[in-house]
Amino acid sequence: MRKWASLLLAATLSVAALSACTSEPTETAASPGAEGASPAASGGSRLDTVLQRGTLICGVDGGIPGFSFVDSSGQYSGLDVDICKAVAAALFNDPNAVEYRNLDSTERFTALAGGEVDMLSRNTTWTSSRDSAGGNGLEFGPTTFYDGQGMMIANDSGIASLEDFAGKSVCVETGTTTELNLTDRMRELNVQFTPVVFQDADAAYAAFAEGRCQGMTSDKSQLAARRTTLPNPDNYSLLDVTMSKEPLGPVTVNNDSRWFDVVKWVTYGLFQAEEYGITQANVDQQLSSESPDIRRFLGAEGDLGTQLGLSNDFMVRVIKAVGNYGEIYERNVGEGSDLSIPRGLNSLWNDGGLMYSPPFR
Repeated sequence: MRKWASLLLAATLSVAALSACTSEPTETAASPGAEGASPAASGGSRLDTVLQRGTLICGVDGGIPGFSFVDSSGQYSGLDVDICKAVAAALFNDPNAVEYRNLDSTERFTALAGGEVDMLSRNTTWTSSRDSAGGNGLEFGPTTFYDGQGMMIANDSGIASLEDFAGKSVCVETGTTTELNLTDRMRELNVQFTPVVFQDADAAYAAFAEGRCQGMTSDKSQLAARRTTLPNPDNYSLLDVTMSKEPLGPVTVNNDSRWFDVVKWVTYGLFQAEEYGITQANVDQQLSSESPDIRRFLGAEGDLGTQLGLSNDFMVRVIKAVGNYGEIYERNVGEGSDLSIPRGLNSLWNDGGLMYSPPFR
């Protein structure tokens, strides 16, 4: 596992040096302006709908250990799941007021645009075409995990580089940036390969484990997580290549600022809490801090929460429920977890990473 973690760290650190030459997806999604597509389309806000319902409906993958995974007892866990819980805690003071919907890569945007789910927290890459009104018409919240696309191979395959895939096949999930990135990188290298596409990630990894394709490509974090679920995981490894930048984070529909602001600032609040050193264990003590910044952040003074349509102590609720971003990271994917992924680019800005919150004031 340490070897995997080292490979993942090295590759993640190299992501920032890559040029932004990623092609964009053309996933099918209902028009965000279509009749009945969203409360915003009729002049309301998804925030009102969620508050009236009393439950947040969150679209997740459900099959990626460390990010969103449902166990045999039906319990969800992971970094992406904790983002859902954080929003529910801010809204209802109850992190368990969440209904999870497992969505594959081809149905996630339709489910969001059609109002089946209130938000996605599902390893979804922020791209121009997904964000723009002329594309999928989505709103991307703060990135919660900076990732890059990798390639998993069997150790006895003899494959050491992307060039070695000439005449071989690669399993990939359709409707993803990874499918298009793979085509672009192989085209650049003039490597003739065969893509074997699957709508469902479980089917793709099963085919890879059965040897139906010589490579499996996806986000490196997902490959590392899924590797732990394969038979004899030590028989597989990640190539030391990074094919793309993959900023992953929560997503809402376009043209609903009230709802987007809630998801956005709850997520930023997780970063800010870590920067302030506010944890699940000390948040009550921090309420008596003399720092005006911390007092505003926790709602001990000012009205930042009510400006968002929440209680002023919404970040107290959030931190008590799931902790700050650093606590979420370490619990689910950090070096104390089964995945053991070093923070790297996912460290705070003042610790060499990219995690940064605008001011709460």
